[in-house]
Amino acid sequence: MLFFRSKEQKELDFLLEELKNYLSNNYKDAAHDCRRLLGEKSEQYYQEKTPKIKQYRRYSELYRKYTAIMKDYHH
Repeated sequence: MLFFRSKEQKELDFLLEELKNYLSNNYKDAAHDCRRLLGEKSEQYYQEKTPKIKQYRRYSELYRKYTAIMKDYHH
């Protein structure tokens, strides 16, 4: 149900898509910025009790996944 997503979920999905786009185009700094922002925003929204636990776990898992993928991703 993509039509009933919250503003916060849309923002996190947008960051995730930007991250994937930067990775595919080899923009290392921008990809790291997006990954960091994804983690910060998902944590911030969780602290504000905005997303559901299931959504928070999904974004947290994606953040950890991309952190592991990008650990040696630097200049």
